[in-house]
Amino acid sequence: MKKEFQNAIEDSPVIAAINSLEGLEKALTCESRIIFILFGDICNIADIVARVKSAGKIAMVHIDLILGLAPKEIAVDFIHQCTQADGIISTKPSLIKRACKLSMFTVLRFFVIDSLAFSNIEKQLENIHPDVVELLPALMPRVLGRLCEKIPVPVITGGLISDKEDVVSMLSAGAACVSSTSVSTWFL
Repeated sequence: MKKEFQNAIEDSPVIAAINSLEGLEKALTCESRIIFILFGDICNIADIVARVKSAGKIAMVHIDLILGLAPKEIAVDFIHQCTQADGIISTKPSLIKRACKLSMFTVLRFFVIDSLAFSNIEKQLENIHPDVVELLPALMPRVLGRLCEKIPVPVITGGLISDKEDVVSMLSAGAACVSSTSVSTWFL
C-alpha cells in the first residue's frame, strides 16, 4: 500500500493543495493523483475526503488545520476511523508516529526558517519515519538541494509556488514533487 503512495508522488509533479470548497471542485479535475486537504472541520472533513476519494484520488488531510481537532493522537484515530482519508500531513511528530502505526500515508511538514530549523530536520528523522517530508517555503533551491541529499525519503516542497518556473526550479533542485494551492500550477 505504501508503494501506491510513492508511485503517486512520482506520477504527480504538482500536488493540488486545497484550502476551500472552490479549490476542491477544481482539484477534482486536475491530473494530480494526490490531493492535500488544508481546510475543514470535524463536521465536514469526512464529506470533503469522500469527494476526493470518489474522484479516484489519494486524500491527505493536514490534520493540524482541521478545526475542532486537538493535536493529540486521538485526532489521528478519528481521521482514520471516521473518514476514508489515506493519510495525514502534520508538523507534529507524535501524530505522524500514530498514523504510521495505523498504516496511513504520512507527510511530515517542516518550516525551514533558519539554520536551527535546518539542523533539526535530520535529528527528528532519526526517530520518525514518515513516507515523505514536505519543506516550506519552497522557493530556496540551494537549501533544498542540500536537504534532499540528507533526507532519506522523498521530499515535497510547498509554499509560494505560483508558476511553471517555480515548479521546474524545485524539481531541478531535487524535490520529488511540489504542493501548491495555485490552481494554475495544477494544470501545467
